[in-house]
Amino acid sequence: MAAKLIDGRALAAKMQHRIASRARALRDRGCPVRLDAVLAGCDADAPARVYALNQAKMCRTLGIDYELHEPGPGCTQRELLDVVDALGSDPGVHAIMVHMPLPEGVDPYAVQSRIAPAKDVEGVNPANIGNIVYGRSSLAPCTALAVLEMIESTGVALRGKFCVAVGASDIVGKPVAVLLMRREATVVSCTKYTESITDLTSRADVLIAAAGVPGLVRADWVKPGAVVVDVGINRIEGDDGKRRTVGDVAFDEISEVAGWISPVPGGVGPVTVAVLLGNVVSAAESAATGSNPVDISSQASLTESPGGA
Repeated sequence: MAAKLIDGRALAAKMQHRIASRARALRDRGCPVRLDAVLAGCDADAPARVYALNQAKMCRTLGIDYELHEPGPGCTQRELLDVVDALGSDPGVHAIMVHMPLPEGVDPYAVQSRIAPAKDVEGVNPANIGNIVYGRSSLAPCTALAVLEMIESTGVALRGKFCVAVGASDIVGKPVAVLLMRREATVVSCTKYTESITDLTSRADVLIAAAGVPGLVRADWVKPGAVVVDVGINRIEGDDGKRRTVGDVAFDEISEVAGWISPVPGGVGPVTVAVLLGNVVSAAESAATGSNPVDISSQASLTESPGGA
């Protein structure tokens, strides 16, 4: 039987409706929501600039103000850090993100580490990444939160399930593993180099592919009926010479085995954007109430901290 589709666009649309409602409620209280984004050293047609323009459009649609800060094409690390520091110390700013990639010679870790944790709506500050281990931060990396949101949208209960994450990056694989453990799942984190990897993946009730290798996961990797979430975004050239975007899983063949599967494109990507904007509203709610942002999330399910070991 063909797998059911985890439709990221449809899920994101539902999330956006809730986000718009929350943003409107804040605006009605005299507390408009705003995202301050930083874009450094990009050409006019660079993908990061295109993304920033699309992000601004989406924000306007949801009732979120958008302020883009551009230090300039010759921006140094010191100048970029000064911009981030100024935004962090400005009480009128409650949501900050820095578009990637950064100019040559600028260390992304150094910049991300300077984003004020309470305003770090992408969840890239090491403080926020570390705090998810303790269930003390809702501002985890957005893609990792999007993966969890997609899994939970299937209705599959994660407690006790055997979950395998293929890929151990700092912003997806590792945070996803921790978030799944917070749901009391049994989790194995592996990479494309893991020996006998199919012995693990073929037993997984939930399989997350985030290795960045086109078509890495094949049908014989997948347990019948499993939930498969494809995080990969790879640009390849087809037989017709045109470039297209594909994921890390062989979608057509795995669709005949899995119970649920997410597509690429139209899967994790739209949900990641929705999670980011939900975090923006959460940060604004925190600023309006004076509460601790680690206790607020755009989705209530993401703040639960199950007890037990």
